[in-house]
Amino acid sequence: MRTAAILLTFCFVAGSSLAQKTLKLESDGTSPPATIGSVSWIAGHWQGEAWGGQAEEIWSEPQGGAMMGSFRHVVDNKVNLYEFMTISEEDGTLVLKIKHFNSDLTGWESKDESVEFRLVKLGDEVVYFDGFTFELKDKNHLSLYVMIEGKEEAFDYHRVK
Repeated sequence: MRTAAILLTFCFVAGSSLAQKTLKLESDGTSPPATIGSVSWIAGHWQGEAWGGQAEEIWSEPQGGAMMGSFRHVVDNKVNLYEFMTISEEDGTLVLKIKHFNSDLTGWESKDESVEFRLVKLGDEVVYFDGFTFELKDKNHLSLYVMIEGKEEAFDYHRVK
């Protein structure tokens, strides 16, 4: 009986970790080398449903060592949240930075601050930042996974033509 309980616990923990799509940066904080061209596949206009409303992201093509993005969340035909984002080359690797805004453009972070996600791992059409993952499912489907208050949230987008 004890063996079965241990095995069941192991299967639950292993299954949970396999299902999780975000990674954590190791304690030494070292990010692998990467250039902005490695994530150019993120560029495009993406839409999907999230948090009881419509989510939209628009990412530019890489230029000048960076990509810029914007996010809009709409619930009941009212903007709920905006974000301005960048993925940029810094010290031979990539960093994702996000600033959040209310619908009236009042910022969540102070004017000199942003939320920063350091690069953890880069794969073929998947990039793992510390607690934030972009995964291209196919040329018309992009999934994002982000840790928010200890819970992983998923955003599934389709490309807007």
